[in-house]
Formats: sequence, structure tokens, C-alpha cells
Amino acid sequence: MAGHNNIKTRRARVADLLSQKGFMSLCDLVGAIGISESTARRDLEFLEQQGIVTRTHGGVVYAKGSPSHSLAFTERQTTAVTEKEMIARAVAELIPAGQTVIINGGTTCYQVAIAIQGRHLNVITNSVPIGSLLSTDLSAEVTFIGGYVYPRTGVALGAMAEHQLEGLHATQLVLGCAGVTEGCAFNMNQMLVDTDRAMMSIAEQKILVADHTKFGVRSVVKLCDLDEVDVIVTDSGVDAETLKRLKDSGPKVIVAE
Repeated sequence: MAGHNNIKTRRARVADLLSQKGFMSLCDLVGAIGISESTARRDLEFLEQQGIVTRTHGGVVYAKGSPSHSLAFTERQTTAVTEKEMIARAVAELIPAGQTVIINGGTTCYQVAIAIQGRHLNVITNSVPIGSLLSTDLSAEVTFIGGYVYPRTGVALGAMAEHQLEGLHATQLVLGCAGVTEGCAFNMNQMLVDTDRAMMSIAEQKILVADHTKFGVRSVVKLCDLDEVDVIVTDSGVDAETLKRLKDSGPKVIVAE
């Protein structure tokens, strides 16, 4: 019985920690609780069956209390995973050590955060998952932009976030989007776009990341013209005609292999 109670207590600790953090990588969770990876996986499987957490490609998200018991972020983690990882590695090669880089929210940007772990960088982000991932990386200095946390993506938005960005400066910005078509990038709502535009205004180089599933998709609000970004990084799933239009639009285009 004592062993059973210990398991219940440990799982309660896991759930409580995740409720505070919102998102954690498996490695961070193992270190914080002081358990083996196999034990953590069993506990997370149990908690997922209870609808308390959702396991993702990059870690685990606290899901209890959400109407769907899942963030859209976690669902999109399973889309074009390999392509996003390739894009992330290509972007990481563009970011020299010692730079200040802004990384906004989204699953491709999250993969970029994974790819730059261990680098000596100053990272500015409004993404709860990215902030959680990099907060324990002793090589990185992380500045988290606060504000209203948009539940679909786990990013901080609104006037507070935009105000905090005003006094900052970055060498590079890694920017995700919801769709790209007709020489424009789009995002899901005006609050996302307003915060993204504030990030663009303080960054010297803008790097747009978009896997092949984003092309030909027009989302709700225009984010920017493609000639407002310096580099577009995508994957080889983009067709030749689309690639030609991208290159003609002005920015440098990198196809991650």
C-alpha cells in the first residue's frame, strides 16, 4: 500500500509541476522530479489517460481545464515533423553564437529552439513552450515577453507584450506564420500579427520559417509582404513553381534538405 501511495504522490507532483509550467520537455521533467525517464513515461501515460496532460513530440503539455484537453500547439506538433526539424537545423546554421535572437511561437519555431540548445545566445521569446525549454539551458540568456497568453499556441500577446518589445533590440528574428500565398505571409488573428509586427520592428534580420504545408494557404490576417523578410527557410516539399515565385519575391530562399 505504501508503494501505491508513493506512486500517487509522485504523479500528483508531476501534474502539479506541469500545471505551473504549462509545458516541459521530458528531460526537464525527469530532472525536476528526480525520476528515471522510463518512470516519467509511465507516469505521463497514466496522466494522459486521465486527460490531465498531452504528450507531444517535444515534451508534455498540461491540458486539464482546456475544453478540448489539448492545445492546438500540441496537435500541430505531429504535422510535417521531419520537415520542421530540417528547417530548424538550417535556421540554426544562420544564427552565430553571441547574438540576440527573437523566436516567436509555433511548432517550427519550437524546433528552432531545440536546435540552438547549448549555444551562447540571448533569446527573446513570447512562447511559453520555448521559454520553458530554454530556461534551464545555462548557455542561453532568456528574456520572456509577457502578456495575455493565447491558449491555441501558448504565446503572450497584446499591449503588454508589445510595450515590452519597444525597449529591446535583436540581431535576428525567427518568425513563423499560418500561411503563405500571393507574395504575402498570414497569421491567425490580429493580436498575433500585431505582436509579430512589433518583433519585426526591432530585429535587423527577419527569417520566416514555413514548411510546405503552409504554402497556398491564406489565413485570416495579413502578416507581411514577403519582401519585408530577409530569408525564407522551407523544405523540399514545396513545388518548383512556388519556389520560383518565392525567389522572385525578393528574400533569400533556403530549402532545407
